[in-house]
Amino acid sequence: MCGPENDSRLPRAGVPALAMTGGLPRAAVPALAMTGGLPRLGRSEPRNDSGGLPQSDARAMPARGVARVWLVWVLACVVLVGSGVAYRVLAGRLERLSGTVRLPVPLANVPMEIGGWAGRDVEMSEAVLKVAGNDDYVNRLYRNEEAGTWANLYVAYSGDPRTMLGHRPQVCYPAGGWQHEDTRHIEITTDRGRVVPCLLHRFYRAGEATRGVVVLNFYVLNGRLTDDEGTFSGAAWRVPNIAGDVARYVTQVQISSVLEKAVRDAAEEFIEVVLEYLPDEEGRVGAAEAPPPGVVEERRSGVVE
Repeated sequence: MCGPENDSRLPRAGVPALAMTGGLPRAAVPALAMTGGLPRLGRSEPRNDSGGLPQSDARAMPARGVARVWLVWVLACVVLVGSGVAYRVLAGRLERLSGTVRLPVPLANVPMEIGGWAGRDVEMSEAVLKVAGNDDYVNRLYRNEEAGTWANLYVAYSGDPRTMLGHRPQVCYPAGGWQHEDTRHIEITTDRGRVVPCLLHRFYRAGEATRGVVVLNFYVLNGRLTDDEGTFSGAAWRVPNIAGDVARYVTQVQISSVLEKAVRDAAEEFIEVVLEYLPDEEGRVGAAEAPPPGVVEERRSGVVE
């Protein structure tokens, strides 16, 4: 033990004082070790030749200095360790923030053949992909040889809903030189009986009255179907998806053709297939639980880096 109460060298007169005060301050312990105990009562300490502090106080000063140095080192270590932990946490979050949120099964695995439709991938320019800012997409042209019609399927998934704002047919088609004719709300009943709210748009080229296009679109927001972009335009949806949660997302589905009937027919068969690749309201992805035969793990042509 190094406490003052066990030091046989302490004068008896000093013991009651220590008991009343709770013992010596911590800073005094090293001084006691250097001086061999408390100063004797009734005797004055010799002063330094220069007339400064008593010799006992002068000898105690180096010990106090050492204690201060150790305290500074301890505080510095605590700050460094805390900074390191904070940096690792922040770096991890920033990496997820700047990275791609990947679906369990990439959209490129949507079947090439759906019902009587056979498809082929249609490449998109790097400039368009950069502007869109999606985490995954598929852009495919399907033909129905029996009906003699075609329909284009475009599905864009984003783990950060705020990036989808403004990317809708009423904006993108006019930016590509098309004139907007009209938009109306419709409902599509899929081949499994699901009723889907959609928007149906008509566009045409100026000076080409016979050339037009019909575009159907809707959104899937965390598994819920909607035709209203306003459902994910609030402040809460502008917060970055730092956690990289695939079930916190918005997906836009567009089906287009020159004929409204072709668009409706394709939508009835395509929608349920597409939804199998997106998390439902409980976060489950049907295609990941029971992938159809021949599905590949990843086709890079459909994943945006």
